[in-house]
Amino acid sequence: MSNKVRLMQGNEACVEGAIAAGMKFYAGYPITPSTEIAEISAERLPRIGGKFIQMEDEIAGIAAAIGASLTGAKTMTATSGPGFSLKQENIGYACIAEIPVVVVNVQRGGPSTGQPTSPAQGDMMQAKWGTHGDHPVIALCPSSVRETFDLTIRAFNLAEKYRMPVLLMMDEVIGHMREKIEIPNASEIEIVDRKRPSCPAEDYLPFKPEANLVPLMADFGAGYRYHVTGLVHDETGFPSNSTDIADKLIRRLVDKVELNKEDIITWEEENTEDADIIIFAYGCVARAAKTAIKILREKGIKVGLFRPITVWPFPEERLIELSKSVKTIIAPEMNLGQMVLEVERLCNKHTKIERLNKVNGEIIYPEEIVAKIEEVL
Repeated sequence: MSNKVRLMQGNEACVEGAIAAGMKFYAGYPITPSTEIAEISAERLPRIGGKFIQMEDEIAGIAAAIGASLTGAKTMTATSGPGFSLKQENIGYACIAEIPVVVVNVQRGGPSTGQPTSPAQGDMMQAKWGTHGDHPVIALCPSSVRETFDLTIRAFNLAEKYRMPVLLMMDEVIGHMREKIEIPNASEIEIVDRKRPSCPAEDYLPFKPEANLVPLMADFGAGYRYHVTGLVHDETGFPSNSTDIADKLIRRLVDKVELNKEDIITWEEENTEDADIIIFAYGCVARAAKTAIKILREKGIKVGLFRPITVWPFPEERLIELSKSVKTIIAPEMNLGQMVLEVERLCNKHTKIERLNKVNGEIIYPEEIVAKIEEVL
């Protein structure tokens, strides 16, 4: 069978990617501009033997998704703006209890109710620090409809592989734009499932790590009885007040991401080989940056793009390397400077860093990036 070519919205591509990855349960609450994800999930999941449930609020949405994941289902919830804030406590719960779940955030203007129908990138630091305590984070950021499809699948794969919540950080532009995409055949898609135990039930330790620091995960109802808690716990899953156990657990949770960064981190580069100036951009702003690069290159100005696809963990090693060979890094963002904080932390001793920020509910246009670069030359 040939690949399907479709005209598809970003939010629709998210659902199609989730289903391709094996999603069988969606729980959430409608909120602009992510609502189409819930609507399409409600339509599609029952047709393939899956379950959709609209909960009473955002907190219950992620809680239900976590609960369904414990039974062995691949699960997802989606939200925007203040809904992402409401999900943070349970994101932390999924981190410490090591429960796979995909959380999609289609970002809009804020804070609070803010600008529900306007694009923004104001939740990038919240993705890293939104819940309390030290915890692992994997967050992916698409810049096209096809990439939304692909990264949704990858979010499920990473969640299953590392037993943790994975965030898909879309923005309103990517969520609502429509593009022609080619959907690959199922045989072309890599699917990762959580590793389950095969030992006798009485020998199972639900939080004993394997070589990659990730424990095997038994499905509730499959004969393996174990305790799940948001408290610090030992390898049996029961709470512990031991300082040694607390230290060992928290460090392992963080290290299962930090020590596997080569497997997790991805980015895109364009025209960086001879660049004097690098544009650091992600999401829909990276699209404007690519057009700006064409305009500037025609004027003889050597500009390249560095686009983090995995925003957390941050692709710092490659960006540091690039910063040593360029005169300036320009960071356009639809916020007042969030990811640029990482750029400055890592690169300001090697090169000059300039910000271009916008929070009025409009996108950043290529001409604005061109003007900023010509201003700082």
